[in-house]
Amino acid sequence: MTERMTHDRLPVALRILHWTLGLVILAESAHFALSPESAHAFAKTGLPYFIRPVLAWAEITAAILFLIPRATVVGGRFLIVVLALAIVLHLLHGWFDVGGLVVYAVAAWVVITVKSAPAEQ
Repeated sequence: MTERMTHDRLPVALRILHWTLGLVILAESAHFALSPESAHAFAKTGLPYFIRPVLAWAEITAAILFLIPRATVVGGRFLIVVLALAIVLHLLHGWFDVGGLVVYAVAAWVVITVKSAPAEQ
């Protein structure tokens, strides 16, 4: 495969990554915020109740901003911060299932890095 062919596919692959990430996080965050099952499961963690809606609505807001073309970089940075807080919260409570959160944060970083790079001349 030539460099030109790879370069031509990058914008499409990035757009697919961008939209897939934003929509998956939006859906999962909405489920976390609104699902009675999530509320019940969260109640068993022993964490203060207010953390669940704050974290969920912050993720929802960040995901929506991330999906708006002019706000992608700001939304992506906000998303990374929210995901980092979720990772720290998980780890502090001995929940080591943070792989998905790490992948989401890195994917957001890739998208905003490419989006915020100066355009080629």
